[in-house]
Amino acid sequence: MSRAMKVAIVDDEADMRQSISQWLALSGFDTETYASAEDALKGISADFAGVVVSDIKMPGMDGMAFLKRLMSMDSGLPVIMITGHGDVPMAVEAMRVGAYDFLEKPFNPDRMTELAKRATQARRLTLDNRALRRELSDGSVLMKKLIGGSPVMERLREDILDLGQADSHVLIDGETGTGKTLVAHALHAVGPRAAKKFVTISCAAWSEDQLAAKLFGPAEDGSIPLVEEARGGTLCLEDVEALSQSLQARLLTLINEGGTPPETRIIAICNEHAPDKTLEDALRADLYYRLGAMTILCPPLRSRGEDILTLFTRMSEQFAEEYGCDAPQVTAQEAAQLLQAPWPGNVRQLVNIAERAVLQNRRGSGSIASLLMADNEASGPAMTTEGKPLKEYVESFEKMLIDNTMRRHKGSIVAVMDELCLPRRTLNEKMAKYGLQRQDYT
Repeated sequence: MSRAMKVAIVDDEADMRQSISQWLALSGFDTETYASAEDALKGISADFAGVVVSDIKMPGMDGMAFLKRLMSMDSGLPVIMITGHGDVPMAVEAMRVGAYDFLEKPFNPDRMTELAKRATQARRLTLDNRALRRELSDGSVLMKKLIGGSPVMERLREDILDLGQADSHVLIDGETGTGKTLVAHALHAVGPRAAKKFVTISCAAWSEDQLAAKLFGPAEDGSIPLVEEARGGTLCLEDVEALSQSLQARLLTLINEGGTPPETRIIAICNEHAPDKTLEDALRADLYYRLGAMTILCPPLRSRGEDILTLFTRMSEQFAEEYGCDAPQVTAQEAAQLLQAPWPGNVRQLVNIAERAVLQNRRGSGSIASLLMADNEASGPAMTTEGKPLKEYVESFEKMLIDNTMRRHKGSIVAVMDELCLPRRTLNEKMAKYGLQRQDYT
């Protein structure tokens, strides 16, 4: 069981607490016990990283009152109630209040383990979703995800901060895999509408009738139309080029009725258009000019220089941690190949290759070069048409090597000097040249 979660066991009977705790600990859970509901409330708070097992009948605050307190604090917290024989009506009432499930004494320990496993899986999903929602509403976190120090990425971050404060609709264009959806979330999160709804839909994922119902209503499932759900916030239309002419007309009407500044901001994302055409060719002119008053172009990965090595390093480190193995060491030749590759799939393709490189490294076979070659054979030319001076490749590799070594040794200058066989003065000069600071690694 990955990422062992806590099980808080609350029972006034010491023997029952101990037996449940021992059984669940043997099943791989991290248990903590409490003799009363009052004590448990001191150790359990909202976003508690686990589940609760509680007896219903206890002196002082009983299990039902305890359950109600927990539900008022965090309605997504799974609580398994233990009832005495004949207390089923009380257990049913507990389920109505919000209990995850109940066990009737005497219960089968295996049944307890199975319930705890399902409850922790549900809890993990709840906490992961909350973390994701917080992340997608935190502009500073999202901006940090736009990794890279290349001029095009600096300009992209500046554009996001500038346009995020504006009220006009925004059009995001760029090749597949360049992070357009992340940019849309960041635009919303750094602007004045950050506390309002961010509603997104792919215009290519539904038929025309289904999309019309979801956007404008009436929806078959009775849900609120997305234009209403997003009112006052941001409506993000992915694959906007897939909109039919009739839906483009309805969207234009919505925009025209929205006023200036618009009640709802629209961020339109173009994910694909014909190579010899622009998005302006795909949309009716009046809609294009309303949506494209402000435009952001996400740069392709091949234009981002040494960002490629930075991204590959970060991604391979993350996958190595996930798979419990070492990240692959990039050779000078592989660094040059990474920098020269055409990257038709952009960041998405790089993430895929980084994961495969980690899995190869875990098996002790294969190379980054072989992965690039296989991808290039499937997607076209092996190298970009634009060459770069050798000096640029050398400097990019040198920066990556120092950065990786500093990360591995957590900022220990002495350890880095020993591994790279560099005197302190030379290392200091190179770190200053590449903008690397020791405090970023400690």
